Amino acid sequence: MKHPKIYAYTTGQYKKQKWSGGRDGVGLVKVGYTELGDAEARVKQAQGVKAPGGPDYSILLVESAITEDGQAFSDHAVHKALQKAGVTRLDGEWFEATKDEVLAAVQAVRAGVEVAPPRSQNFGMRPEQRRAVKQTAKYFDSHADADHPPQFLWNAKMRFGKTFTAYQLAKKMGWTRVLVLTYKPAVEKAWRDDLLLHKDFEGWRFKGKTDPEPDADEAAPLVWFASFQDVLGTDEDGNIKAKNEVLHII
Repeated sequence: MKHPKIYAYTTGQYKKQKWSGGRDGVGLVKVGYTELGDAEARVKQAQGVKAPGGPDYSILLVESAITEDGQAFSDHAVHKALQKAGVTRLDGEWFEATKDEVLAAVQAVRAGVEVAPPRSQNFGMRPEQRRAVKQTAKYFDSHADADHPPQFLWNAKMRFGKTFTAYQLAKKMGWTRVLVLTYKPAVEKAWRDDLLLHKDFEGWRFKGKTDPEPDADEAAPLVWFASFQDVLGTDEDGNIKAKNEVLHII
């Protein structure tokens, strides 16, 4: 009986090697696949024949290579997930990655979802952005009324950074459920990237048009991006579209 596994290991030669692919970090990791059930036996086999680091190795993780619906997947799927997340691939199956990044890629493939990209942005707000957040938050706090929710319009011209500033406002206000509605669905990538690539929003989730439904009970902050055309539409019987039911629950 086959027991497919994904394994990752490093060697004494590579565990302290500085990354050269554009990210800061050290350590190279090899990500492989075996059906032997014993990942260490596979690593020993590889080390004896191909690995450049000799017998000095450390196994970092061994994970089941079976999806949630019972299908086997190979290391190629994990390799693609790592690269899509911004991890640099070197010769063969070697990557400039951490154990946690490899584990996140395996878990994403197993669940059939996209692996979260690395948060590489850490710039702060510009003065005009800080003023917008401060003034808006002050207005919302002073006009809090459940029956008449406050509204605030920004005169934000091109290059102001509306998406980033809006997220900073949501963070300051402590909002954990944010609905972004637009008549221009093409701007989804900008809203997604500003949330998922910036270190200020670690732990936040993003739901776009093609993303799987989020867990409504999870406490982590959630931004749901949708078009007016989609959300305001109904099915043939005039009911809420089935795919939007979770949105209305949240």
